Amino acid sequence: MEIILKETIDTLGQEGEIVKVKPGYARNYLFPSGKAVPVSKASLARLEKEKQAIAARLAEQQAQAKSLAEKLEGKVVVIQKRAGDESRLFGSVTTTDIAEVLDGMGIAIDRKIIVLSEPIKVLGEYRVQVRTGYQTTAHLLVQVVPEEAVTPEAG
Repeated sequence: MEIILKETIDTLGQEGEIVKVKPGYARNYLFPSGKAVPVSKASLARLEKEKQAIAARLAEQQAQAKSLAEKLEGKVVVIQKRAGDESRLFGSVTTTDIAEVLDGMGIAIDRKIIVLSEPIKVLGEYRVQVRTGYQTTAHLLVQVVPEEAVTPEAG
């Protein structure tokens, strides 16, 4: 079944593209959520009218993705976690932890764009990829350091 995308979907394509999908996917997910419309004369005519607006939106989104990638590239994120024997962490460092530290640095991003092949479970330095969109990625350096034990001051 051919459809016209009303918004960019990473696994399918860009806004305004005509793509083929299985009928069930279109009927049960894309149409009800407003992410696509079926191809018809009326929808093709509407697409032609909106092509310039779509192109402008896509260019703006691409510029935002590049700007975010430039902000993130080479940043060092330091995360303190409790560690036990052999530098193993109690728990793990997840994308949520990284996103919270970045938010504290003034860079608000969605944790879903941070790519971790598996959760970090050992102290050390890790190179982490962030997908900012439009085939644009940035790399962060995540340093996982042991949490310092707080000792009461002698007084």
